[in-house]
Amino acid sequence: MKLGVFTVLFSDQSFERMLDTVKEAGLHAVEIGTGCYPGNAHCDLDALLASEEARKEYIKKVEERGLTISAFSCHGNPISPEKSFAEESHDTLLKTIKLASLLNVPVVNCFSGTAGDHEEAKYPNWPVTPWPNEYGDVLKWQWEEKLIPYWKEVGKFAKEHNVKIGLELHGGFLVHTPYTLLKLREETCDAIGANLDPSHLWWQGIDPVAAIKILAKENAIHHFHAKDTYIDQDNVNMYGLTDMQPYGDVQTRAWSFRSVGCGHGLKEWSDMMSALRTYGYDYVVSIEHEDPIMSIEEGFKRAVTNLQSVLIEDSPSQMWWV
Repeated sequence: MKLGVFTVLFSDQSFERMLDTVKEAGLHAVEIGTGCYPGNAHCDLDALLASEEARKEYIKKVEERGLTISAFSCHGNPISPEKSFAEESHDTLLKTIKLASLLNVPVVNCFSGTAGDHEEAKYPNWPVTPWPNEYGDVLKWQWEEKLIPYWKEVGKFAKEHNVKIGLELHGGFLVHTPYTLLKLREETCDAIGANLDPSHLWWQGIDPVAAIKILAKENAIHHFHAKDTYIDQDNVNMYGLTDMQPYGDVQTRAWSFRSVGCGHGLKEWSDMMSALRTYGYDYVVSIEHEDPIMSIEEGFKRAVTNLQSVLIEDSPSQMWWV
């Protein structure tokens, strides 16, 4: 496996300076935002799609530093009832798939999206309980009328361009668990897989090692994010795991995102790396930094140091002892 970083934390740096920062940190891959929530500080989609020369120069800057692009990321909501954002998310996703294909980037990361509760809805609606029964009815409608039809078409488009889709299992979106990912994959195609981020699993009560086994056995892990979560049980007792307080309210929140090793111990991170290798994932582990009590520099360095101590980089040796 290789260690990389989701470069949105360096959005204030130029493309070249960002690449130098990553190289100097001893990493080998970059995951680059192309629009929507991650922004596009390091990737002008339209300019790169329009010019082969621009694409050659772009990828040259990456490769001459000994780096690779693990994924392009354009997290949005392509099935949102807010039509302008749905259109932006959809257009950015299709353009990103095209660019990934042209630059031989194997994965595009994004969210599955969340629809409204009927055709005239104004905002997304994320049902989290089957009763009262109207919540279950909303969820059924969202899947059958919005989610599955959309990803059937986009999954086919991605497969035609030899690109895999990594859906982040993120609360607030219809695909947020191993089950919902595999359900959508079964209804669409195998281009649909996971950008697996353990930070979103922990607060849902899902064991990341178990999730790795479930998804990897189906060859459904297309990318991996490295971000931690600290769960404050005293605050869970007050607010529950579906805590709606702003992320900045760290003292009272039930859970907060943390840099790797600051929410769970390195033994748990080592177990995840071992599970990834054991069940066939041998691609990039991409650091995502959203720690509210650390600077970008300190949180990034902490994640790099901790992951370098547990990452399995080399191919396994022959079992010389048996």
